[in-house]
Amino acid sequence: MAFQPAKFVREVRAEITRVTWPSRKETLVTTGLVFAMAAAAAMFFFVVDQVIGLGVRALFNVGI
Repeated sequence: MAFQPAKFVREVRAEITRVTWPSRKETLVTTGLVFAMAAAAAMFFFVVDQVIGLGVRALFNVGI
């Protein structure tokens, strides 16, 4: 099976025309939501880590 670069490029161009690209507004909203969810997850895990650390320190009477 031989590689045909010209055919490959034609097929890629045809496929790109079928793609539904998001609008600028949709991209910005989605990006904002991703950043917000990442910040919320970071805060959640920070709080959980602090609570677990506090519990471990209390359990072993270290650093309190």
